Amino acid sequence: MSKLVIVGTVAFDAIETPFGKTDKILGGAATYIGLAASQFEADGAIVSVVGGDFPQQYIDMFRAKGMNVDGLEIIQEGKTFFWSGKYRNDMNSRDTLVTELNVLENFDPKVPPNYTDAEVVMLGNLHPLVQLSVIRQMSNPKLIVLDTMNFWMDNTLKELLEVIAEVDVITINDEEARQLTGEYSLVVAAREIMKKGPRFVVIKKGEHGALLFHQNDVFFAPALPLEEVFDPTGAGDTFAGGFTGYLAKTGDYSYENMKNAIIYGAALASFCVERFGTERLVDLQAPEVRKRLRQFQQLTQFDIELT
Repeated sequence: MSKLVIVGTVAFDAIETPFGKTDKILGGAATYIGLAASQFEADGAIVSVVGGDFPQQYIDMFRAKGMNVDGLEIIQEGKTFFWSGKYRNDMNSRDTLVTELNVLENFDPKVPPNYTDAEVVMLGNLHPLVQLSVIRQMSNPKLIVLDTMNFWMDNTLKELLEVIAEVDVITINDEEARQLTGEYSLVVAAREIMKKGPRFVVIKKGEHGALLFHQNDVFFAPALPLEEVFDPTGAGDTFAGGFTGYLAKTGDYSYENMKNAIIYGAALASFCVERFGTERLVDLQAPEVRKRLRQFQQLTQFDIELT
């Protein structure tokens, strides 16, 4: 079991989908990543910042899930990061209604001293300079995974490219891969991204699964067809948490094992969308995960008759 450092937002979200709406609920990239990674009993540390308005019960829940919260800074006089969004009917597009950075605006991440030797680092979607700061604090990680988004490509491309040059894996969606490279073909886009530094590229395609690229190899992991998608918020972060949690547990960072990690990530993401926010992940039990992994097996196993 390897140590895992998780950097990202711990936040409040207010979400509206065709199925209903919420008041302020627990959200944030580091929250989803940490909850997913906890399924593997990962020795994970959350590095983030919250305000004095953040409930103690959530911090207790992180601890109960085995997450170290020494790197979760609490600024008593500040307010926690808040995001509000509304999903359209197809659930693939959404409008951001409110973004309040609050304490996140001046976030200076501090990795707990007993986690600077962690083998796996998961850089959740944040300002690239915050991500770089975390990389600089690590002693000798074996795997650095980066999640980013088009906002940083639009506004801080130079800094983002600095981060990309230092990571082993980047996870982005298909639209972002095309924006980053100017290439329409995802195969060509992945090849161009690998030239910028990462050895592995994961391109997420939402309800259509994910692609893993390494050198000239490509692996496709489907998404499980679900009867109901209730709330897609955090699905990408849950995928990243399952992916890195599995890799930290196994300590095997080979391309072959990353194929397994992608399936685990996709399986956990399929739970996330079944309820609002983190609700489903908080209650998720290991037998449910095993059952869903068997469903993935059935979905992907097919012997082609060669004539």
